[in-house]
Amino acid sequence: MPRTVPPRTAALAAATAACAALAVLPLTATAAPTAGLSCGVSYAVNDWGSGFTANLTITDTGTTPINGWTLAYAYTGNQTLQNGWNGNWTQTGQTVTATNPAYATTINPGATYTTSANFPDNGTNTAPTTFTLNGTPCGPQSSPSPSPTPTPTPTPTTTTTPPPGGPAPAVHVSGSTLAKADGTPIALHGVNRSGAEFMCVQGHGIFDGPADQASVTAMKSWRVNAVRVPLNEDCWLGRSNVDPAYAGPAYIGAVRSYVDLLHRNGLVAILDLHWTDGAYTGPSAGCSDANATCQKPMPDAAGALPFWTSVAQTFKGDDSTVFDLFNEPYPSRATGSEASGWACWRDGGSCPGIGFQVAGMQAMVDAVRSTGADNVLMLGGQEYANDLTQWAAHQPTDPLHNLAASWHSYNFNACGSSSCWDAQIGPLAARVPVVTGELGENDCAHGYLDALLPWLDQHGVSYLAWAWNTWDCSSGPALISAYDGTPTAFGAGYRTHLAGP
Repeated sequence: MPRTVPPRTAALAAATAACAALAVLPLTATAAPTAGLSCGVSYAVNDWGSGFTANLTITDTGTTPINGWTLAYAYTGNQTLQNGWNGNWTQTGQTVTATNPAYATTINPGATYTTSANFPDNGTNTAPTTFTLNGTPCGPQSSPSPSPTPTPTPTPTTTTTPPPGGPAPAVHVSGSTLAKADGTPIALHGVNRSGAEFMCVQGHGIFDGPADQASVTAMKSWRVNAVRVPLNEDCWLGRSNVDPAYAGPAYIGAVRSYVDLLHRNGLVAILDLHWTDGAYTGPSAGCSDANATCQKPMPDAAGALPFWTSVAQTFKGDDSTVFDLFNEPYPSRATGSEASGWACWRDGGSCPGIGFQVAGMQAMVDAVRSTGADNVLMLGGQEYANDLTQWAAHQPTDPLHNLAASWHSYNFNACGSSSCWDAQIGPLAARVPVVTGELGENDCAHGYLDALLPWLDQHGVSYLAWAWNTWDCSSGPALISAYDGTPTAFGAGYRTHLAGP
């Protein structure tokens, strides 16, 4: 759907060896005696053989806030910094330093902050044992949190170690509902975390804002149980038009680490193919670029199929992760009719008005299933996922019968009234699970949500609001004004609804 965009985006809607291990290593340094600063650091690593992601969690164990921080440590091998996030990372020789980003200068007493980085290596990956914060030695955390073991690799079977309080639920389709492993129905209520679809291809990084424990804790305070993460085809596949620091293994590692973090917090992750390749300049074109710099009417077969094969191989066995095959299809605008649009939607190939070979929904379902992955698959309808009228008639074949319909609902959509919901969405929701992958309104208010959300609850439809980002509400639906969870007026309405009576 056409939308006003935040400044960095071109549209608002906007890894390599098997059986990697995650280690959380206790530290041997003693707590700092320096008055006014007492800290702990835990070090965890997702190692995929030729490289690894290091996750360092700082805890303020003292009684006064840490205002501005510089974390330093050293490796003993040939680990070389590639890129980092949730901090400003540098390396001189074997010494690695991370300083606070502008949005996270303070760590309060008892609070934690996690900063992460990717490092290629081709030797023994010995963990550091000594850390300093602002020049003061940091002692070990008394009870570092367990972490899951999967890694960004093309061919793993992912397993997850349950953290205290339980892991994210594995989900599957059961009739017209989503259900947990024990058969208990579950409705997903969550948020979209935009950024990984545009930051990388625009050369700014991987995530827009923090992707750390503090930011996830803020999400959880709203009582969400799922987070949808839009992705970029070129960045995942490591295409040459993307800075290598934000592409390929670096990008996959960052996404993998973020999904792990969500799961450790009990949150289901939804991975969405958002921006794809293919030059398109027809009706409703978002850009003329053949690269993945905007929303296309349908994904390209040359990129989307290897993308989903790789994503499925990476998350195979992790049924707490759902795959949203393509964000917002609009093929009928290119092909010229609803009938030809729905045919293109399902079957792909050579579609009228689209100058590249299209990956249809059936081909993407087949690509995922060919890997052995049994994850739930979400399929968005036409007209930017707002039109589900022919979804059931064109539903692809899935041998696992594990498909859900993805619906997007905004106040400016054609299907934006209760009468339309009753006529078009209700009947489908009685047959298959419907997940409202995006919802919102463009007035920074919540009048539309106040009508829509109770209807969705009544019909057992899952929903995720757009978006957990801090751009100006006037440029599109933004739930928060700060990553501590401070809501906008729009977000306040959503948070109130999630809090319940």
